[in-house]
Amino acid sequence: MSQSPNGDTPGSRLKVAAIGDLHVGENHQHPYRDLFSRISQEADVLALCGDLTNFGKTPEAEILAEDLMSCSIPVVGVLGNHDYECGQPQEVARILHQAGMKVLDGEAVEVGGVGFAGCKGFVGGFGRYMLSAFGEPEIKSFVQAAVDENLKLETSLRMLRTDRIVVVTHYSPVCETVQGEPPEIFPFLGSARMGETIDRFEGVKLAFHGHAHRGAYEGRTARGVPVYNVAKPVLNRDVGVEYALFEV
Repeated sequence: MSQSPNGDTPGSRLKVAAIGDLHVGENHQHPYRDLFSRISQEADVLALCGDLTNFGKTPEAEILAEDLMSCSIPVVGVLGNHDYECGQPQEVARILHQAGMKVLDGEAVEVGGVGFAGCKGFVGGFGRYMLSAFGEPEIKSFVQAAVDENLKLETSLRMLRTDRIVVVTHYSPVCETVQGEPPEIFPFLGSARMGETIDRFEGVKLAFHGHAHRGAYEGRTARGVPVYNVAKPVLNRDVGVEYALFEV
């Protein structure tokens, strides 16, 4: 599947493959080596949207890192909540970085004239139901964590001077792409704060995220920026592909 966002005419465009929620387990044997090799033949860059491991264990990260060695194109990506489970996200990031992945956590990178900005993101809800920092200290701390993650996204976007930008997160910046999940957990699948930040930067052409396994494939920000839920279960079930491929 190849799409050109915003109806732009392909020219000297960058082909971006995207997938999230790989959930590599410590008993897996080269689960994505062949896939990464095939992606390298189709795309110019690979974006990974978090939950790359099952529990954030060192052996899981090492298995994925070994498979990433078969990827001959640049790899950018973010960690997800599963990658934090064992309390060593820095170690997971270090292992993946050594394998050639540019881990975005408030940073940015340019590939072929396209800027990539990103962070894990966080929860908090959407629209008028977005949680506000009111009441108990615990609620205020929770909301502050969402604000801090959003500041990382804003910082990474401000670093870029390209006229084409792709945003990579794990949590969703819009409500549309979590549709299909139980409504009770919508606030735990993403935050509209990120969507608002995306809309403040004119160069953003599209955004990728994962996390919502039962969510919808496509949505848009209030300003109309396309947002794609590229969680592996969504791509397999709703789109019938192993990974999404776009021209930017």
